[in-house]
Formats: sequence, C-alpha cells, structure tokens
Amino acid sequence: MSIVRRLNFPLHLLHRNHYNRHVTSSAAASIHHEPAVWTTAPLSNVEPAAESLFHVTVDLSDSPDLAASHTRAGQYLRLRVPDVTWPTFLAIASPPKIAHTGGAFEFLVKSVAGSTAEALCRLRRGDVVELSRVMGDGFDIGRIDPPEKFNTVLIFATGSGISPIRSLIESGFAARKRSDVRLYYGATNLRRMAYLDRFNEWESSGVKIVPVLYQPDDGWTGEHGYVQDAFTRAKQISNPSSTGAVLCGQRQMTEEITSILVADGVSGEKILKNL
Repeated sequence: MSIVRRLNFPLHLLHRNHYNRHVTSSAAASIHHEPAVWTTAPLSNVEPAAESLFHVTVDLSDSPDLAASHTRAGQYLRLRVPDVTWPTFLAIASPPKIAHTGGAFEFLVKSVAGSTAEALCRLRRGDVVELSRVMGDGFDIGRIDPPEKFNTVLIFATGSGISPIRSLIESGFAARKRSDVRLYYGATNLRRMAYLDRFNEWESSGVKIVPVLYQPDDGWTGEHGYVQDAFTRAKQISNPSSTGAVLCGQRQMTEEITSILVADGVSGEKILKNL
C-alpha cells in the first residue's frame, strides 16, 4: 500500500498546485563583509503546496552561472521582491541537478503575514525577483559515508524545514545501500504537510517516512506530538557507531534530538544540521 493511501489523505488535494530564519553566525558575517551581488530572474511558477506553504520556481535559464553555483543540498540564498525593503532567506528545495539541467531553483515558502515571504507568495508567473549568490556549505554527506559503514541514517524535519531535506533525498545519498533510513517529518496536521505527492517516490528511493502530527485530525492513527517524541518511542538504533543523522527545523527540536542521539552514543560529528 502506498504511503499516501496509508495517510488517509484526500487525493484531490494532492493535485493543488520561510525557510528557517535562523542564520549561522559565520553566514551572517559573510553577508556583512561581502558586497551583495543580485541577479534578476522571473518566476515560472507560484502555487499552493499546503496550508500557508507555496511552491515557488525561479527561471534561471538566463543566469547559468548562478544555477551552476548550487552544488549541494542544504544551501540557501537571499531573495528580494520589488517594492519590499528586506530580503528573505530561502533554502533551495530542488536538488542541484534541476538547476544544472533545468535552469531553475525551486523553493518551499512559508507565507507569514506581513513578511517578504508573503509578498513573494502573492506574485505570479512572469513577475521578476532578485536573487543573491548561493550561500552555505550544505549537508556534508561525506561525514556519513560510505553507506556500508553508516547503514543507519535518521532524518528529522519540521514545517518548512522539509525544504532542504527534499533536496537531499532527491540528490541521492545511497539510501538504498543503507539498511535503515528514516525521515521523521513533523507538521501541525496533514493540511500543513508539504510534498505528500512525493512520499511514494522518496520511499522507493530507500527512505522510510514517518509523518508526525502535532494536532492531528480525528481518525489519525499515525505518530503524534513532536518528532523527538516519536523518535524516543521508536529508538531502534542497533549500532550507534554506524549511525548518522540529518536535522533541519526549529532550534529546540534540533537541540533536543542532538542530545538524545549523543546520549545514545551517536557521534556529534555524524549529526548534520541545517539551521
């Protein structure tokens, strides 16, 4: 049975077509000291992804150098909207291959009232935005390679933090060669959970998806509460020395999960974070 059917989610909603605002101090320092270089590009798609979340695609066919600079899942950039003072930080949701072969960046944007992100989500195809250079080192998957040595990879994401995780999964990290790859994905409810239509594809690539709902609707029989609660109930780490983790979402979640994993014997060097 497909995971979409297991979620008991109305299929017609699957066809409706902020990033974490914390920036590392090193990234902030880089932004402060380096002059901003902006690239103008049109939007090729703006459509709903879930409640308060939007798919946004920027056409980079005229900006091949910027497209080619996206080299690793977990990288991000700043985006400016006309007539809005402040830029917004966005993780690139698409894998690098889409930038290289399709000439586009795809984003998952949380529309927050009064924010630049909200202004972005109100734009339409053909409207023009400005993009900064691509920033950040992204997820250093080399720290949990080769797959035969790190056969357990635990992935945790909440809300729009699933954005760089999508890039990671679709970039590929030899999930099929690992015996236990789990994604704990938290959202308020199914209406606020993006990428439901990609779950079957992700599972076929070797990633077991564990949706965790904080305020589920009646009839939900899956995991509930916070992702750290769901993981604590499951645990099932057979060998901490061969376990790696990838975390992206609210700071409290990443700190609590890190503490749990380290207490269980997982090396902090093998816990990859995107804050």
